[in-house]
Amino acid sequence: MSPQPNKRPGRTIRSVQIAFNIIDLLQEEAGIGVTRIADELGHSKSTVHSHLRTLEERRIIVREGDGYRLGLRFLDVASHVRDQIGNFDIVQKEVDSLADETGEIVQFGVEEYGMVSYLHKAQGDHAVETLSRVGTQQPMYSTSLGKTILAYLPAERIEEIAAEMEYEPKTANTITSPEELFEELETIREQGYGIDDEENINGLRCVSAPVKNDETILGAISITGPSSRFTEDRLHGELADYVRSAANVIELNTKFS
Repeated sequence: MSPQPNKRPGRTIRSVQIAFNIIDLLQEEAGIGVTRIADELGHSKSTVHSHLRTLEERRIIVREGDGYRLGLRFLDVASHVRDQIGNFDIVQKEVDSLADETGEIVQFGVEEYGMVSYLHKAQGDHAVETLSRVGTQQPMYSTSLGKTILAYLPAERIEEIAAEMEYEPKTANTITSPEELFEELETIREQGYGIDDEENINGLRCVSAPVKNDETILGAISITGPSSRFTEDRLHGELADYVRSAANVIELNTKFS
């Protein structure tokens, strides 16, 4: 689980929370109507209807029959967010190239709110399907991208994130304590790359390399595949070399805002 993003003191606006809860729900399941949304969120149908009307007027959602879906304005929002990352085309090019070369899943992630957020993902010809999607987030303690990024954050930020995380055991190999995590982070700093040894999903392994600007961690790039292909020797040899080489190219050509 992630640390809570709303730790700052101050009041929050209930109507805004309801609106974003509706958006989250429509992202999970498009085409649902007022009654279903009201039941899922625990609000009256009149309250939900008022929020839906407001979102529809702002062209954030689209009504189709008796249901609603997210509007295409989200594509513009997503494009704007992506463009805040300097030279995103370099990241995209390296991720796509590495996916083509290895035939596996390649991803680039950054830290946000104490979790790893996926900025770009590409699938090679032999890639297996995973749950991650661009814009979604995963825990830092159970993913190679997350652990690799975490290893190079400032010490105070590492302590903060590690203390706020809930170490849910996703598999038998998942790290379940801050002490285990700190030991793993030290190993990552020593070898220059991070490993997910079936810690997030059974049967999948992953290797990641950090992308840095001097002492600042910008993100990480990873290769993911089945443990049958990602043997110990290949994981720490050929595949680790692949991600470190790609990370180096991104570092040399990318400026992050």
